[in-house]
Parts: sequence; C-alpha cells; structure tokens
Amino acid sequence: MAKEQAGAVPETGPEPEAETESGQTADKSSRGVVAAFGQSLKTLRTRAGMEREEFGKRLGYSASTIASFEQGRRIPPPRAVDRSDEVLDAGGLLTVWKEQLEQAQYPVFFQGMAQLEKQAIELLMYDTMVVNGLLQTEEYMRALLAMRRPPLDQETIEQRVTARLARQDIFERRPAPLLSFVMDESVLRHRYGGTSVLRGQLEHLLLIGQRRNVELQVMPTDCEDNAGVNGPFTVVTRKDGKKFLYVEAQNTSSLVTDPEQTVLAAARYGIIRSQALTPRESLAFIEKLLGEL
Repeated sequence: MAKEQAGAVPETGPEPEAETESGQTADKSSRGVVAAFGQSLKTLRTRAGMEREEFGKRLGYSASTIASFEQGRRIPPPRAVDRSDEVLDAGGLLTVWKEQLEQAQYPVFFQGMAQLEKQAIELLMYDTMVVNGLLQTEEYMRALLAMRRPPLDQETIEQRVTARLARQDIFERRPAPLLSFVMDESVLRHRYGGTSVLRGQLEHLLLIGQRRNVELQVMPTDCEDNAGVNGPFTVVTRKDGKKFLYVEAQNTSSLVTDPEQTVLAAARYGIIRSQALTPRESLAFIEKLLGEL
C-alpha cells in the first residue's frame, strides 16, 4: 500500500510525522518561509521610508500587526501580500511568496491535503468527531482550536482560522467540484463552544446543504449498520482522475495512493451513504435538532 506524508503529494514517500502543537508550525521549512517573507517585507518597507504605522494604515492593519508579519509571528492573507507589493512598489518581489505562505499557514500534517483540495473535482468526506473543516463556522472553529491541549497561542489560532476559512472558497469554485459529506449524528449534538455556537453551526449546515453541488447526510445513532466503524476518512478525486485516500488522527496523517485501496475506500463510502439518511431527510433532521436547542 502506498502511503504518503500529507505535507506533500509525491507518488511515494515516508511515513507521516507528527506535528508538535507548540504554538508554532511544526515544519521548520514553513517557519523559515514565514520568517524570510517577513524580513523581505521589512526591508522593502524600510527602503520605502515608511513607518509601520503609516504602512499599516495603507493596508488596513495596526502597526503591531505589521510587526507580527515582519517578525514571522503571523502569516499575512493573500490580499495583504498583494496590497503590500503594490504600496511598496515591489514589482512582484512579495507576491511570489504567496503560494509558499499559503502552504505554511496549515499544520504540516495537512499541507498535502490542502493542496489536493484545490485540484479536486470530487471530495467524499466521512466525519465522526467534529464537523468537517469545510463546513465549520468561524465560531465553531475557534471553539475547537481553543480546546486543543497543549494550548495553542492566540496567533496560531488566528492563523488556523484564516487558513480554514480560505479553504471554504471551494464552494465558490467554477466549475464546482462535487462535495459529499456524511457525519455521525453525535457530531451534530456536541455543544462545543456552547449552545449558541452549535445553533449557528447547524444553521450554516442547512444553508450549505441547499447548494446543488453539495450532498450532506447524517448517519443516525440508531442505525444498526455502519460501514464506517473504522473511523473518519476522505476520498479525493483529482482532475486527472487519480484518487487519494486521506486519513488523519492525533496530528498525524497519511495519503494513500494505491489504486486498490482508494477504490475500496470510495466503495466503502458509497455503502456508508446508502446506510445514512438521504440528503433531504438529513436536512430535516438537522432542522429538528435546531428546534430542540
């Protein structure tokens, strides 16, 4: 079976490695990218004779945030990179960093999967613990990240929230990929962050479930058969037709490319879908849960 580290998407590769949740990105190369960009930003700003406060006003950020960008403590969003290049008349010296910065904002174990999502024409996702990241509201994200142990520092939380929200651009992509989500009923009952957070999350699911390229299904706890007892997983089909099986647990992950395993995973997902409530029944079920809050 071909198994890959999810920080890259090669044909073969080493076993996945754990990310240490120390408040910084575990991958040293990612930290290096962020630090190098920050130094370039500072050099260009200084050369332009602009103080942080003035530069921040031009970008819509405080001087302290600009300091965080320059010191490599915070990753600027793509729009900020574009605007910085424009304001400093950098001629593209900053925008060339955008792809590397985008990759660096994800945990090392998820970087490969984030890249695959951008190339996907179909995503099949089964979740058993929390709402899938592509479906999470910002409040739900923050609640989950705040519960991490050891704790994440605030800058890392902001970085992860920004990155997760950016992934949700997949819903606006054209042509639209086919997105199928199946989640255990228990996922919809956990009140992570409190009742108001859950209420907002369920309302968001009802909206997303109306999209024509999205199928959202619930696996009820009283279902006597469930082909997904081995846990959550995602099957990605890329534009070239190649399939990947992504599995994540305890800050480690693997991308499986072996055709037999990926085809079997897709078939297993098909069985799970047949056992779950239909999309129409699932939206009605979510609406019922929302009414109970």
